[in-house]
Amino acid sequence: MKNQFFKALHLKATDRGELLRFSRKSSVPADRLIYYDRHNILPAGKDLQKICGTAGISQTQLMLAIGIFDDRLRTLLQKNADSIYQSLEQPQDEGTSKLPMPPLVLKTKLGKLYQGDCFSLMQHQDSDSVDLIFADPPFNLNKLYPSNIDDNLRTEQYLGWCKDWLDECIRLLKPGGSFFIWNLPKWNTYLSSYLNQRLTFRHWISVDIKYTLPIKGRLYPSHYALLYYCKGEKPAAFHPDRLPMDICPHCMGDLKDYGGYKDKMNPDGVNLTDVWLDIPPVRHRKYKKRNGSNELSVKLLDRIIEMASDEGDLVFDPFGGSGTTYAVAEIKRRKWLGIEIGPVEDILVRFEHIHEDADYIAKIRKDINCLFTKDDLKRRIENGWWTPDSVREKNRKKI
Repeated sequence: MKNQFFKALHLKATDRGELLRFSRKSSVPADRLIYYDRHNILPAGKDLQKICGTAGISQTQLMLAIGIFDDRLRTLLQKNADSIYQSLEQPQDEGTSKLPMPPLVLKTKLGKLYQGDCFSLMQHQDSDSVDLIFADPPFNLNKLYPSNIDDNLRTEQYLGWCKDWLDECIRLLKPGGSFFIWNLPKWNTYLSSYLNQRLTFRHWISVDIKYTLPIKGRLYPSHYALLYYCKGEKPAAFHPDRLPMDICPHCMGDLKDYGGYKDKMNPDGVNLTDVWLDIPPVRHRKYKKRNGSNELSVKLLDRIIEMASDEGDLVFDPFGGSGTTYAVAEIKRRKWLGIEIGPVEDILVRFEHIHEDADYIAKIRKDINCLFTKDDLKRRIENGWWTPDSVREKNRKKI
């Protein structure tokens, strides 16, 4: 709901004069009041005292009105849950009409793509039916999308919409299923708080990609936030890739000192961490599958699908975009279900040339799950650097 802060103060958002009078009376600047309302933020310190005093309401009333709960208020609500529920209007779940099923635009051996709003598809899907969900929603950055969606919502509107589709995704997810949400760190701080009460937190993965130019007065934003949750105590599928050891691209020497543990290094590679530095942005025209919009890296989806699903599992992405999730799922022999609200021609063309993505995935996978790639291992030997075999042979001779 819009303007909940102003409504709590009995102010009309469209009445500038009324706002200025409240500002003078409370001695809280008008632009600060607008800030609290636009972002649905609870004031603190002297501002909180002045605002509540001027409006004639308590802090608890203000918090309830704008939907912000601390532990004290949450405990109070829990203790009085029965009486509060009885005083509320009874929910009217029965008889709620579903949106029409969206049109099917692509069907393959493993998947189906629909065109329309994601809710129109999710409402027709069975609960506990999906093994892996990956969601890359619009970031609310006022971008112009081919679908002409409103990408400039107020904070509470955007978060309210996100919670609606999150609820549907959670309903669809199987026990043991995995859920990944790709968004800006700002938005994922809110979504993580919401999800922590519904799913089991696994990781906050930082993916190193500089997604904009430096902004004056702020640190240079250089990563996306990838939330990873599962439904239940632990995921049904979890087999992350291992990565090659970091070495100098010129001399092939070590970039990290593994000390006396070189002989214990796993020949399959180094453990994957929650900071991913090797996911390239898709910016070059040669690799882009959609004009005029950002798109996801095939390498990112390959890693996620490989880690959190098995062949034959069902993968769902409610925001199709350029179809990266669907193409990777098809190549990796997962069933998939998808929908895109905007034009789908780029996705259809992508599937006509899906061998291009398949070739790229094959190229990616030949250089992972090994401590050194074949080319790097050859050059290390030539340059006299240690290898797992050479260390083990050295230790054997000592014995």
